[in-house]
Amino acid sequence: MKKAVKTSEGPAPQAPYSQAIIANGLVFVSGQGPIDPSSGKIVLGDIKSQTKLVMDNISAILKAAGSSFDKAVKCSVFLRDIKDFEAMNEVYRTYFKATPPARTTVQAGDIFGGIGVEIDCIAVLD
Repeated sequence: MKKAVKTSEGPAPQAPYSQAIIANGLVFVSGQGPIDPSSGKIVLGDIKSQTKLVMDNISAILKAAGSSFDKAVKCSVFLRDIKDFEAMNEVYRTYFKATPPARTTVQAGDIFGGIGVEIDCIAVLD
């Protein structure tokens, strides 16, 4: 059995997907880009500001699902340009107080809307 997560604190889906799905004690957060949840608009800028907005969006969705970054077990990071790796990491690491989750980071090339980063997350429910 699965349950969709929906919160106005995170960006509304812009295609046929759920913000997150809860199944078997886990929450699977869909890939999030730097989208302002209140306007639904892409917010372009440097990779640090994009990463912060992405992580804030994921945090809001995790909270709505009953979890948090402290419970994250796996993230995937998709960068338009791998040269942004260090700057993205500088922001990303601030969201994990203890043991960071397993992670994959790849250069994805062009990402929808010209964004520089997209991140998804899997976490355990509280």
